Amino acid sequence: MESTVALFAGEGKLPLEIARRLTDRGFPPVVYTLGEADSGLSRYALDRVSLPRLELGQALADLKKRGLTKVMLAGVVPKTVMYKPALMDEGLKRLIQHVPLRDDHSLLGAVVAAIESFGLSVLSYRDLIIDLMAPSGFIAGREPNREEAADVDYGREVASSILPLSFGQTVVVSGRAIVAVEAMEGTDATLLRAGGLIRQGVVVKMMRADQDERFDLPTVGLGTLRNMARAGLRCLAVEAHRTILLDGDAFRDFAQKEGIAVTGVHHCLFS
Repeated sequence: MESTVALFAGEGKLPLEIARRLTDRGFPPVVYTLGEADSGLSRYALDRVSLPRLELGQALADLKKRGLTKVMLAGVVPKTVMYKPALMDEGLKRLIQHVPLRDDHSLLGAVVAAIESFGLSVLSYRDLIIDLMAPSGFIAGREPNREEAADVDYGREVASSILPLSFGQTVVVSGRAIVAVEAMEGTDATLLRAGGLIRQGVVVKMMRADQDERFDLPTVGLGTLRNMARAGLRCLAVEAHRTILLDGDAFRDFAQKEGIAVTGVHHCLFS
């Protein structure tokens, strides 16, 4: 990193981790957040700009005024925002109206294209957090048992088939049957919904092959494991080298205490 970056921060812990690491490298970012929630970001920000709503035009104008040319996007912006026009400026509303498909891939791609059309570079945060990427094989807790491993394989097959349609990043499997599939509600709600149907199962979390790794890597953390435990789900399989693991020792300690198997797997390849 050789200059100040503008960090567009959504919900979750990832923006804070990225801001901290940028600051540790000597380049604290200018952070743009939706609403007043701070989540500790000000501690690592050169400046923090609170947007009362998704004011893309206002944010881009502020970047230009500051002479910033590099942008990072991190954290969650609930997709349900697109059904709340009062939370968007006119430019963003028009942008969404002209996107033929409203899946995550298309919406994010349109927003990034709009940012880049202003002459800005959208940077990847992956190198900043390379140590947080899930490895292959054993990660935490214990190894999956034979039944769980079979469900993981089935979940990988299903996810690999439906992810090109831009949903199903998380699937819950039990006995080679699909219990729940993630759509707009997000991972945590999917886990709790699965727990309301059956008190056992395996969670498989993947990403589509062409997902833009600059700003759209799946993330799991302590909250994921807590919701799994609440739902009675005992095994988590994440995509190796393309999933961020947050909360470090707390994540591993919880998996060990609850006996949850956490493992890194790869996409299924079809001939």
